[in-house]
Amino acid sequence: MRVFADFDAVKAAVGEDIGVSDWVLVSQERIDRFAEATGDDQWIHVDVERARRELPYGTTIAHGLLTLALVPSFFRTVLRVEGVKNSLNYGSNRVRYLSPVPAGSRLRGRIGIAQAVDVPPNGLRVTYHTTVEIEGSERPACVADTIGVHFR
Repeated sequence: MRVFADFDAVKAAVGEDIGVSDWVLVSQERIDRFAEATGDDQWIHVDVERARRELPYGTTIAHGLLTLALVPSFFRTVLRVEGVKNSLNYGSNRVRYLSPVPAGSRLRGRIGIAQAVDVPPNGLRVTYHTTVEIEGSERPACVADTIGVHFR
């Protein structure tokens, strides 16, 4: 884990790769819970038997938005900014889903800092570039530029 002493240290790291997160399992149970929470119960995500017969992977695949929703969890094992009281999700500039995520896959995030800008009052808006990797695959599941605002 990379620990930043303050906002100036984060700004100094713009353009750098920060680190790689721990692996996260995308189980069928997790996919089912996400489907229930979002109402997206398309068969490719939740019908295990049909997916076994009809999908090229022989299994269901995770929702793209589930993959994106895991990005904040990747940050917890990669970086910490000292003195931050809270952080808010500010949105995304760019998200691309490059490969499906079969149920049972493990994902991790490779995180870099693309931009860091001071914002009032006492905040720092950081654009993070995250590549979501699938264990055993050369092609990533997702690339995303997500934005967080940290307040001290």
